[in-house]
Amino acid sequence: MYTPEHFRMDATTQQAMLSGRGAGELITATPKGLVATLLPFVFEPTTGPYGALLGHVARNNEQWQLPVLGEAMVILRGPDAYVSPQSYATKAEHGRVVPTWNYITAHVYGELVAHDDPEWTRALVERLTHHHEDHRPVPWQVSDAPAPYIAGQVKAIVGLELRITRVEAKAKLSQNRSAQDVDGVVRDARAAGDHAMADAVDAARRSD
Repeated sequence: MYTPEHFRMDATTQQAMLSGRGAGELITATPKGLVATLLPFVFEPTTGPYGALLGHVARNNEQWQLPVLGEAMVILRGPDAYVSPQSYATKAEHGRVVPTWNYITAHVYGELVAHDDPEWTRALVERLTHHHEDHRPVPWQVSDAPAPYIAGQVKAIVGLELRITRVEAKAKLSQNRSAQDVDGVVRDARAAGDHAMADAVDAARRSD
């Protein structure tokens, strides 16, 4: 990934992105060509030197069975948004501005391991559920559903583990603009209701 120094993601932000409540695109090069599946993941920091991303696919999804040529990759994404030149104070000063796109993304590479094991997969489902439910006043738990139903659902999926070998992460959040231009980007993002992007740009400014 092309990443100028001023857009390089710091270690704290990168760790937060890996640990977030999002989904990512699992991409593998296979003898059949490129294959991709959008999956929710949970980060396991204790596996190997860089941790692992854990998820699952439907048993009928052939991606887990296809040999992987080289590394597998998961693309994680944070907020992204169009930035108009109208947001920049410098537009009125000299007009030398163009549209751009702000975004946060991470390309996570590693060895893909399939776990066709009901116990492993059941534990992962419980972990994923807790990861996404723990903020609710009354979290749903896997044990809330009938045991035979859950057993059948677990049989229909296969666990996946991406053992991370490297991460390329980028946060392009107007760090190359003047303070006045950044003010305009934050203001216009909030006016458009995109508070996630406004907060991200504001946080990037404060971390510089």
